[in-house]
Amino acid sequence: MFSKVDPEKAELVDGLIQDAAFLKAENSELRSRMAETGMVEFHPTNPRLQRTVEAAKQYLKNVNSYSVIVKTLNGVLMKDVIEDDDEFDKFLRERQGD
Repeated sequence: MFSKVDPEKAELVDGLIQDAAFLKAENSELRSRMAETGMVEFHPTNPRLQRTVEAAKQYLKNVNSYSVIVKTLNGVLMKDVIEDDDEFDKFLRERQGD
């Protein structure tokens, strides 16, 4: 994905890419655990009493961090992708040569 990005910037975001991969893997594990337990525990005799499972809290923190990382990486991709010439670029070069 980052092959067309300025090599210095690609190196700079390498840690973010690794963090994104780690968070994705961690959240996959947390999701599978929460499939068994749910995200909220209910009191056995009073369902109005509830508490969030610790794994759910961590999952939500990870999702927020992951989304910030993805947004940052996407920004780098959008700003620094070295685009190949398209037909319009070729047209402009030809016109300037006239």
